[in-house]
Amino acid sequence: MSKKLAIGAVIGAVAGIVAGVLTAPKSGKETRADLKKKADELKEKASDKSDEAKAKAVKTADDVKAAAEELRDKGEHKIEGAIESAKRGFWK
Repeated sequence: MSKKLAIGAVIGAVAGIVAGVLTAPKSGKETRADLKKKADELKEKASDKSDEAKAKAVKTADDVKAAAEELRDKGEHKIEGAIESAKRGFWK
């Protein structure tokens, strides 16, 4: 999901919740309590999504690091093999 789409979805969800709460036939005190409850729920969901994104980022970084180390090791092995071949060819 693109960043703009995600932001739009969040703004739309907030606007819908606020509109629904403000148009409900409740007292001001009840309305404020409902708004606070919904805001807390959205904050919790945002925190959960943030944690998920961080976990994915860490996993991706770990995967990239492991792949880079594997490539480095393969490259070192190839270089060592080339050096050994060159030495054998030089001393013949």
